[in-house]
Amino acid sequence: MAEKQYNQTMKYVIKFTEKNNWVSLQLLVFLLVLFFFPHVVSPGQIVKTLPGFDGELPFTLETGYITVEESQLFYYFIESEGNPKEDPLLLWYSGGPGCSAFNGLIYEIGPLAFNITEYEGGTPTLEYYPYSWTQTSSILFLDAPVGTGFSYATNLSAYSTSDTKSAAQTYAYLVKWLIDHPKYLKNQLFIGADSYSGITAPIVVQHILEGNAVGERPRLNLKGYILGCPRTDVIINENSKISYSHRMGLISNELYEETKITCNANYYDVDPNQAECFEILQKIANLIHDINKNDILEPKCTWASPDQNGGTDRRSLEQQSGNLILSPSKIPEMWCHNFNYALSYIWANDESVQQALYITEGTVKDWKRCNKNLDYTLHVETVLDVHKNLSSYGLQVLVYNGDHDLTIPNTGTQDWIKLLNLTIVSDWRPWLVDGEVGGYTIKYSKTGYRLTYATVLGAGHSPQEYKHRECYEMYQRWIHYYPL
Repeated sequence: MAEKQYNQTMKYVIKFTEKNNWVSLQLLVFLLVLFFFPHVVSPGQIVKTLPGFDGELPFTLETGYITVEESQLFYYFIESEGNPKEDPLLLWYSGGPGCSAFNGLIYEIGPLAFNITEYEGGTPTLEYYPYSWTQTSSILFLDAPVGTGFSYATNLSAYSTSDTKSAAQTYAYLVKWLIDHPKYLKNQLFIGADSYSGITAPIVVQHILEGNAVGERPRLNLKGYILGCPRTDVIINENSKISYSHRMGLISNELYEETKITCNANYYDVDPNQAECFEILQKIANLIHDINKNDILEPKCTWASPDQNGGTDRRSLEQQSGNLILSPSKIPEMWCHNFNYALSYIWANDESVQQALYITEGTVKDWKRCNKNLDYTLHVETVLDVHKNLSSYGLQVLVYNGDHDLTIPNTGTQDWIKLLNLTIVSDWRPWLVDGEVGGYTIKYSKTGYRLTYATVLGAGHSPQEYKHRECYEMYQRWIHYYPL
């Protein structure tokens, strides 16, 4: 009841302050929260030190929970290391569904990284990483949906969620977080996500636009969105795996042409009764079975997270983890990209780490980088129509792929972008980092809507993990309207 009264009061407060500039919105919010919720005046806590990091953190880190229905959604917020008063605010969450935003913070776009090369056991050490997107943006890393990372539910039934429910909860979370942090309301807002969250992120953007349109308060200063290797349309994505495999020389010309004719260029959800098509697709599946789908040039190896069939691979990892997480220079014949993730399990499940992050004790007994046991319904097969609708707004959009990714092939992403019927304003060309090709890019436009598509040369799924510096340059140029 108090929360409902608080939300209603906040709408009047914001309308009042818009007409009376001499009133401090932040002060009024603080007083209202103090009055209605004296036990939760500050939803987040500032973290000055972390186990494994030498000295105080050289940036502002806040962690905390925001209540959405019966869910407690956990976040890591890192304030811009540049000019936080003017720099954009980026909400970032990972794919899966069920992969923690910690993955983005440590392995992809944040200012911290594990010291993998010198790890010899115990609590992993952390290093400051300078090529972080936080150099010029404040980033809100969110563990979503509920059951991901340190996010938890206060009722067992609340763990049941879906594509649309998760998107709605993410939107509700963002509104509440901004109410609690009103000084960021005027900053340009971007929504960022990768992999499977390419399904939910556009829906979140749609919620924001709809909320603004009907006068919801606070009004969110949405500027655009960012999608890395995004799942967008299941049919386009699955079909593109065949065309991509052919382009990369994984299947022969003859087999590819035969497959196109036999299956009528449709390779998704083929009925076994379609005997010829089903048989030829099984043949292709056998040919690429031993290929690492996340990066076709890297060895296929054990995932550093439990699988859906009981965790056999995880046990194999744990038995050998002392060796497997060493750097390629020490044991090149054994190393595998995925084994670097093992450090995240050790670190995040450490009691001292959870205390430092202000994790509510007893809520998450076994932290997982990617929780594959979510009670989650994957029911949205395409968000192509959502993208088409968004293209009628003046949004700034960045979409990118690693060009060695067979999980979400770049060919499929380019296929669905073409269906938006945008106008090419800067045709396909290389973009450079330190005089070397970082990838290829093309820019589109439509009545104020601006979409930049980029490939990242030599990168796999979640390109930032493979080409950290290049992706940093890509983001910095795009966010500041510089050409790639």
